[in-house]
Amino acid sequence: MRAEKQYLVDEVGEHLDKSNYLFLTDFNRVNVAETAELRAALAEHNAEFHVVKNSVFRVAAGTRNFPDLGDHLIGPTAIVVGGQDAPGVAKALGAFFKDKDKLEVKVGVLENKVLHSDDVEALAKLPPLEVVRGQLLGLINTPARQIATVIQAVPQSVLNLLNAKFKEGGEG
Repeated sequence: MRAEKQYLVDEVGEHLDKSNYLFLTDFNRVNVAETAELRAALAEHNAEFHVVKNSVFRVAAGTRNFPDLGDHLIGPTAIVVGGQDAPGVAKALGAFFKDKDKLEVKVGVLENKVLHSDDVEALAKLPPLEVVRGQLLGLINTPARQIATVIQAVPQSVLNLLNAKFKEGGEG
């Protein structure tokens, strides 16, 4: 392999190593200003948008045991990678497509599983990672809070009973 091509394969490989997800997009009708706008929206999720050659992507993905995406490597291709918020990135891509009607997600990969366009749309509908973490913490804290309430209720009941008894005895 020529040194120039190996450099490109290594560079794309480094991009693929940045996250546990990948989105392949067709950017054919996206102009430079819109690309900058998309990159800014993706940066909010620590994600990146990179134009790649299909042949270079195929080699780089093959060295990382990615699923075969050869059927989707037709025409202009860009990859979206980076960060840990795959649902947020899918939502940003969906919003950009809806707003501009230009960018199309060809396919996605999450944890080495292929996501077709319907799957990517479903992923975009998931709540942000922070919300899911908060919901999980709420679920974990609920039983502990209930146990603490029950444990606290027994001494409180005894105390209330004693207070009532002393008030009753003091009046009589």
